[in-house]
Amino acid sequence: MLQAQIFIDKDELKGTVPLYKFITRLLLEQGIAGATTFEGFSGYGRHQRLKMPTQEFSFDEVPLLIVFIDEEEKVTKALTELRKHYRGGFIVTHPVEQW
Repeated sequence: MLQAQIFIDKDELKGTVPLYKFITRLLLEQGIAGATTFEGFSGYGRHQRLKMPTQEFSFDEVPLLIVFIDEEEKVTKALTELRKHYRGGFIVTHPVEQW
């Protein structure tokens, strides 16, 4: 089993569709066993700018994490398909054991 984590901003779009919805639909179409989107309270990326969207009067983007797990071949295929449509974000994969 392989787990993938995709880090994006909530306000990112793929065309007119929120990116997290686009990715979730793509994963569903690829037959991935399951996926969950988590909303972050704060975070920062390679630009080292702290984003704290929960602060009053903040214009920071809300960080999102999309996590999904399936057999290694299916995860790799889904990520390959995703990269045909979207080149941003940060993706981490690692093996997991199902109990």
